Amino acid sequence: MAKIRYLFILFIVLTSACSTTKYLAPGQKLYTGGTVKIDDKNIKKSEAKELSTELEALLRPKPNGSILGLRVKLYIYEKTKTTKKSGLKHYLNTHLGEPPVLVSTVDLDKNSSILQNRLQNESYFLAQVTGDTIGKKKTAKAVYTAQTGPAYHYRKVEFPNNNDDLDTAVKGTSAQSLLKVGDKYNLDIIKNERIRIDARLKEEGFFYFSPDDLIMRYDSTVAGHQVDLFVKVKDATPDEARWIYSVRNIYVYPHYSLKDTSLKLDSAIKYRWYNVIDPKNEYKPYTFENTVLLHPNDIYNRTQHNNSLSRFIELGPFKFVKNRFEDVTPDSAKLDIYYFLTQQKKKSLQVDLVGRQTSANYEGAQINLSFKNRNLFKGAELLTVTLFGSTDVQFGKYNSGYNVYQVGLQPSISWPRFIWPFNFASNNAYIPRTVLTTGYTLINRTQLYTLNSFNVSYGYQWKPNVHKQEDLELLTVTFVDPENVTQLYKDSIEKTRNPALAHVINRQFTFGPSYSYTWTNTNESLRTNTLYYNSKISLSANLYGIITGADTLKGKVGKIFGTPFDQYIKLENEIRFFHKLTPNSKLAMRFMVDVGIPYGNSTVLPYSQQFFIGGSNSLRGFQAHSIGPGSYSIPEELTQGTNFLPDESGDIKIEGNIEYRPKLFSIVEGALFADAGNIWLMRSNPYQPGAAFGKNFLSQIAADAGAGLRFNLTVLILRLDVGFPIVEPNLPLGQRVVIDKIDFGSSTWRSQNLVYNLAIGYPF
Repeated sequence: MAKIRYLFILFIVLTSACSTTKYLAPGQKLYTGGTVKIDDKNIKKSEAKELSTELEALLRPKPNGSILGLRVKLYIYEKTKTTKKSGLKHYLNTHLGEPPVLVSTVDLDKNSSILQNRLQNESYFLAQVTGDTIGKKKTAKAVYTAQTGPAYHYRKVEFPNNNDDLDTAVKGTSAQSLLKVGDKYNLDIIKNERIRIDARLKEEGFFYFSPDDLIMRYDSTVAGHQVDLFVKVKDATPDEARWIYSVRNIYVYPHYSLKDTSLKLDSAIKYRWYNVIDPKNEYKPYTFENTVLLHPNDIYNRTQHNNSLSRFIELGPFKFVKNRFEDVTPDSAKLDIYYFLTQQKKKSLQVDLVGRQTSANYEGAQINLSFKNRNLFKGAELLTVTLFGSTDVQFGKYNSGYNVYQVGLQPSISWPRFIWPFNFASNNAYIPRTVLTTGYTLINRTQLYTLNSFNVSYGYQWKPNVHKQEDLELLTVTFVDPENVTQLYKDSIEKTRNPALAHVINRQFTFGPSYSYTWTNTNESLRTNTLYYNSKISLSANLYGIITGADTLKGKVGKIFGTPFDQYIKLENEIRFFHKLTPNSKLAMRFMVDVGIPYGNSTVLPYSQQFFIGGSNSLRGFQAHSIGPGSYSIPEELTQGTNFLPDESGDIKIEGNIEYRPKLFSIVEGALFADAGNIWLMRSNPYQPGAAFGKNFLSQIAADAGAGLRFNLTVLILRLDVGFPIVEPNLPLGQRVVIDKIDFGSSTWRSQNLVYNLAIGYPF
């Protein structure tokens, strides 16, 4: 009872402190908002509520904002009033404060007229709206009463019946019409119908047609509150808007500037179906074969034209595209098309210095020196060469004090076309690419070991449409060669008898193809529900291992250049679902199932291909890479004196996350989350009991919960999450659920269980 009394007193104090009506002048009243009452018994309650919500959104002005009933911004405004034009009080007053919205500023007649007009535009032709204010001593609200009258519905919708090209084309769009017999009259839908028809006609060559050339006439005198709607082409529509235009010539100017005034058609180089004007010979004519999608004698198509513009930008060397259409002759339905391209700088050198946090809770810095050539072979090929160096220090309760230093070189070339013997044509807005990537990284974990990592890959990237992305790596080769393994590390392997430590410094040689498929509509912000799905399959030495008969378990180890190769099939699946709860909050969920199947020449996935769990983008109530595999954990008696714990890895991974993301205020967003999952080995071994995947895997799932803050700075998002475990799979069966042991008031519990994650971007 004492706690409740104190909370009540605190609430009274806060409420009185944030009281804002006491600052009003005599006779003034604070406006607290408006409501709309639908006064019509023929409208269903659910429909009336929806209509009221829609109409209330139109009311102006908006009342002062509040948080839990407290007008914080208005309170700040009143407490920071100042005559100064600078300083902290002025900043708080103008940026965080909000002046009072008085009921005297509410125009009841104007609002009533706006509401009445909206109702009439939404089929309630006989609607009437009146407004009034209801006041208290210091506050007042507006109440609007809407008598809607009957709704008018379409009895019929007629399209043009004439036989000329334009009328026939307009009528041909009727099957996809937004106007349906039986629907309510709605002016907004009528406007959208005109836009829809225009968009369809632009696909059929009507270059000069516009929505204004259509008129929608309606007859509301039909009995039974019905409407007859007639879609017609205006009589005053010019001849040009009635013609179907086709393409004659296409010209591309890859070195355009505003100083250019001459078309220089005499220097045009004909290449297949288009012409290139490039006096400096900076680009080979075939460069634009994947960007110029319209052809001579094609009927004009706006989608093809817009896709061409997108592809010109996607090429890479150009930052602006300007296009122009010209009639061939005044009385001809032919067009010449000109594409004027403004170049970016061909070569650039960029230096980036960044602070970072890796997935293993390492804090550090990295410097990148990147060179780019955007037209390497005069075909818009992009050469990128990146030289980087970094240093990282691990923090957390498992901090071993061993720094990690890396230096590396990553050259890559991207061609804006498929380089292969088969013809592959696409006409969407995205250019297919061929990518060759190579790299070398030297990894030095001080006092422990050094790794030399080499990689090369060659493959293709393409987007069938705005939702899909596909990546096919025909060949990816990775070779990791350890050196300078210290006695300290060898002693740790010997003392802990943990295969994970030895696995890190094994030679790794993988080669094979991979394919990745991604589908997403998360970039469509107006959707209530959005989805992201990614699936990837990776192979290594499958055919070669079968041909050579490699079988490690039988003592037949296959080698290439004297090095054992890794043989496996690896499957990865990830799905994310986002549900918008309100305009300022959403629910985010993720589920992952990853499986690696080593066989033949391997009994376990190579370390570079294994799965890890825990950390800032995974299970946030556990240190990175500290969970599993399965219920296994290194016995404490084996780790004493080593001051070193390995990153746990596995061949199988299952993980699920759920997160509530509300916007709190300004740039600050909040989060409440729960995570669950674990990793497992495909095969058991005597040194890691409980690590293999089996029928009891559900009892080995780790789980955590927590909360966080996100600071949305537009260009990046800074994130701070605090998590704690609620299920620990390394504990004995029956003791793994630790919810009852949570004690935020205990400093000992906090130091042993709270995990802080500082990161950039959302976790998923």
